[in-house]
Amino acid sequence: MTTARELDERYGRTGRRRLPWVIGIAVAAAVVIAFGWMTVVGQMNAVDADDIGFTVTDAHSVDLRFQYTAPQGADVACVVQALDKEFGVVGWKVVEIPGTESHERAIDVRIPTVAEATTSLVKTCWVA
Repeated sequence: MTTARELDERYGRTGRRRLPWVIGIAVAAAVVIAFGWMTVVGQMNAVDADDIGFTVTDAHSVDLRFQYTAPQGADVACVVQALDKEFGVVGWKVVEIPGTESHERAIDVRIPTVAEATTSLVKTCWVA
């Protein structure tokens, strides 16, 4: 009677065919873990900003109030813009905000303009 080992040797079913699968699975797991870690680190340093409101003071300035959420103690920089009725940029400013112990904070900023603005918004924010 033929044993299972003899059949495996006869038809080439040895343990060597498992090695590429084991290596492939290990590499795939390492890639998934690396991308997962990069996503977590990226979200830990993310800054989210929301416009609260604006007031057109005169033809040459607009006041913007916005709030942001950032990591505690992180210095934040935001680009704010004033737009005209055709959504053209008529003023902008980079606002640098020192870090605080709070995750959230509301900011008031005056944006100088070259023409009368009809709206104002936060373009982007990042950890400085």
